[in-house]
This record gives sequence, C-alpha cells and structure tokens, in this order.
Amino acid sequence: MSESNKKISLISSEGEAFEVSEAVAREFEIVAHMLEDGCSGSSIPITTVDSNILGKVIEYCTKHVEVGNVEGNSEKAEKDLEEFDKRFIAVEMNTLFSLILAANYLNVKGLLNIGCQKVADTIKDMKPEEVRSIFNIENDYTPAEEEVVRKENEWAFQP
Repeated sequence: MSESNKKISLISSEGEAFEVSEAVAREFEIVAHMLEDGCSGSSIPITTVDSNILGKVIEYCTKHVEVGNVEGNSEKAEKDLEEFDKRFIAVEMNTLFSLILAANYLNVKGLLNIGCQKVADTIKDMKPEEVRSIFNIENDYTPAEEEVVRKENEWAFQP
C-alpha cells in the first residue's frame, strides 16, 4: 500500500481520532520517526494536543502535502501556499500559541516557523509593557532597575 493510500489514526488528548493518509502523518516528524522505527500501529496517540489544535495542524499538513504532490510544483502553487499560510495563521493569540506548542512537540517545522514569525511580526513595534501584557509576563524590575536598563539600552527604546 502506498504512503498516500495507507491510513493512520491520530488520537487527540481527548481521545478523538483523526484518520489521515500516511503522507500527512509523516509531516509530523515525531510520527514519521515512530513509523520508521516500527514503534506504532495504525493508531498513534498525540496526548499533548487537543482535538481543535490537532485538527488545525492536520489541515495545515494536508494542504502542504497536496501542494507538494502537484506535478511541476509551479510558482502559482507556491504563491497559493503562501496565501494559505497567511490566512491559516491569522488566528487569535491563544490559538496561535497552542499551534506553536503543537508544532514544536510534533516537529512540524513549517508551521512552527510561520507561527513564530507571526508572533515576531505582532510584537515588533510594541512597547515592553504591551509585550508583557500579551505574554502575561510580570515586570520584576523595580522602577530604578528598569531605568538603568533603559539607559544602557537606549537604542531599543527609540521610536
């Protein structure tokens, strides 16, 4: 049975099963290694990823496999894939963070890259206070310590 016809069942943390082609399952590098090492059957538990996020990661990987299988893989197909990635990653922050964590755990490099890039693009022009708010980071500097850091790194705080 070819890689594109063989089905693998990926089981989310809630126990929901997602049946995907082996080619899509291999986009999850952790699953690819399990398959290569013979450490899995046709059902693979992904216990750290919930159903909603696992479904999204599968959607991302499915699209990338489909485009990768297009003969000649034209510039238009690559452009369409870039547009898909932009639309796909345009989600609210909590979902974005969950996608990044899942992509990191499952070792889906493309998704991890676009997710991290989206976060970087989002915070690049923000003030430190705004970034702290988004990431729920407590400011543990005293006002005096913060002033010293600001003076030492003036370049970083200029408009």
